[in-house]
Amino acid sequence: MFAKLASTVILASSLMAGVLAAPTGTTPNDLLARTFQSFNNWGGLSSFGNFDNFYGVDNFDGSVHVSQKIVVEQQQQLVCHTQSIEIIQQRLLVLQEMAKRIITEQVCEVETQTVVFEQFHASLGNFRHDLSRSSGHSVGFDQGIASHFGSICNSDGSLSTSDLGFKGTDCGSQTVVVGGSNWNDASSPSSCGAAAAAASSAIASLH
Repeated sequence: MFAKLASTVILASSLMAGVLAAPTGTTPNDLLARTFQSFNNWGGLSSFGNFDNFYGVDNFDGSVHVSQKIVVEQQQQLVCHTQSIEIIQQRLLVLQEMAKRIITEQVCEVETQTVVFEQFHASLGNFRHDLSRSSGHSVGFDQGIASHFGSICNSDGSLSTSDLGFKGTDCGSQTVVVGGSNWNDASSPSSCGAAAAAASSAIASLH
């Protein structure tokens, strides 16, 4: 009985090894190239030209390179100042609608609109892991990237088309850590988990 079981385990292991083993002549780089989805000229659409250059073909949502964050030391630390929740919601809604405007006004192919939105959504979603202190990164923002906010629109209110001079892989190279929060290593993981669960429940109830 034991011999039969051992034979079965060995056979299963051999089959699994065959599945995981690289085919003859396949290099590790070839395997990596097959793992990641490239969107350069995806579907033959010119609007996807050089799409992968921003974050990299292996870094669709910018999560791979965030480990390279460099915290900028400041003479005076930036700290949070509590505002009315409605004030916060108003400003975040402005950012949301500006994102919609950029996507719909500066991209004509609906396929590209779809992919670039998913990239934006996923990239922003990575911030939740910072907020929960589960990513290992300090909670903050890239001051270099944020400084370009005023360059999104021209003086007449139209969207600008100038190259702002950075790529997605630059994000995190000038990180400013914001202090003053009430984070507590003992209790906040649980309370923030409960808050996230409540938010997820509110979302789920609408769909």
